[in-house]
Amino acid sequence: MSDTAYLAHAYDPLYSAAEMRTAEERYPSYPDSIPELMERAGAAVAREAMLAFPAARSFACVCGGGSNGGDGRVAARVLREAGHVADETDDVKGYDVIVDALFGTGFRGAPRPDAAELIQRINDATAPVVSVDVPSGVDASTGEIGGVAVEADLTVTFHAPKVGLAVAPGRFSAGRVVVADIGLEHTSTSVQRATRSLLNVIPRRGAGDTKYRAGAVLVVGGQPGMTGAACLTAMAALRADAGYVTLAVPESSLAAAEVIALEPVKVAWGDDDAVETIVAAAERATALALGPGLGRSPHRHALVRALLEQVDLPAVVDADALFELEPAARTAPTVLTPHAGELGRLLGRESKWVDAHRLEAARESAQRFSAIVLLKGADTIVASPDGSAVVCDLGPPSLATAGTGDVLTGIVAAFLSKGVEPMTAAAAASVAQGLAAAAAPHQAGLVASDLLRYLPVALER
Repeated sequence: MSDTAYLAHAYDPLYSAAEMRTAEERYPSYPDSIPELMERAGAAVAREAMLAFPAARSFACVCGGGSNGGDGRVAARVLREAGHVADETDDVKGYDVIVDALFGTGFRGAPRPDAAELIQRINDATAPVVSVDVPSGVDASTGEIGGVAVEADLTVTFHAPKVGLAVAPGRFSAGRVVVADIGLEHTSTSVQRATRSLLNVIPRRGAGDTKYRAGAVLVVGGQPGMTGAACLTAMAALRADAGYVTLAVPESSLAAAEVIALEPVKVAWGDDDAVETIVAAAERATALALGPGLGRSPHRHALVRALLEQVDLPAVVDADALFELEPAARTAPTVLTPHAGELGRLLGRESKWVDAHRLEAARESAQRFSAIVLLKGADTIVASPDGSAVVCDLGPPSLATAGTGDVLTGIVAAFLSKGVEPMTAAAAASVAQGLAAAAAPHQAGLVASDLLRYLPVALER
């Protein structure tokens, strides 16, 4: 199967509100078909609510005035026809289950005070909550929450998942997400979700490959006290199937690097000859990994700038190399891999703003730096300067530990070194790391170096 064919199966669509409207408008006889679609949607909500909570006998259906409220009213009727108590009410006390049909995909911003108070009553109730399409208060197109949002136990969404159900903070309000087919045809979306099938695009070492043709990575970083970061990156690149890895570290870190990482070739550089030494080492490389444990002194900042301008290789820029980074004149592909704090500094904003506007932040930085930006998190976002984005959320919570970002940098570099297109390389690396973490027999106490053992397992599967 060709790479193009593999890529066609590697992503699932994530719909914005506008893209959902387009899909609905393409349905035969629209808008006359709206009642038919609403009937299917409401029946699906009722069905999934009864399946999820089989012991429930009473349902409080909180219905707004729009189409979402109409779906909720259909659900209430279907529940009553099934023999349950299903009241269309704002008084949620005393019910077994609450059906949240207050706002739908068209909602943006913050709820009005009366609606916010109602949402808070839903959240304060002890009954489980089933949200219709998206939890009320969540922006379906971005995942942003402008005020308060319903904390759902189950979200029944229609046709396909919405962006706001996959991107934080909205994803954390959605609970378990069930997709109900209501008969619409799929259309293209600007945001997609990566699947494990994306790893099928990554080339494997072939019979005719040499260690250089299999991918040669140059890792630059590892000052004293942080030598382990660069070593993790180098070893991750090898475990991600690169054939040759060179680890370039300061002279004062060379002895430690020799002990920690056996397989990579080591190159030592001093402050006076750093650029010359590293540029020479790059001659046999096919990708550059820059930043893990590099340090943030003015000299190191100047080194990052010089290497990005003089090394014409696909590069992944992480950790210390992101500190005070400015857009560089490069013709080769560049991937930036910040967490929220690092991205906030790049954009001159606080990290909490990035956390609240993750999709916007990733897209804005991709355009500013003319680079692929991989914003790390439970909903890792890979954004392109053209505005397209991929959500990679296969990683378990155990990845929230020091050093996993260094491992991810090595995987991205390995995939770039094999000639993989940068957005695909970044998204596939996130998938590979997530599957490696999930393959570990222990999740509690997982450390970054554990991933090195399970990366080959993830790639083989």
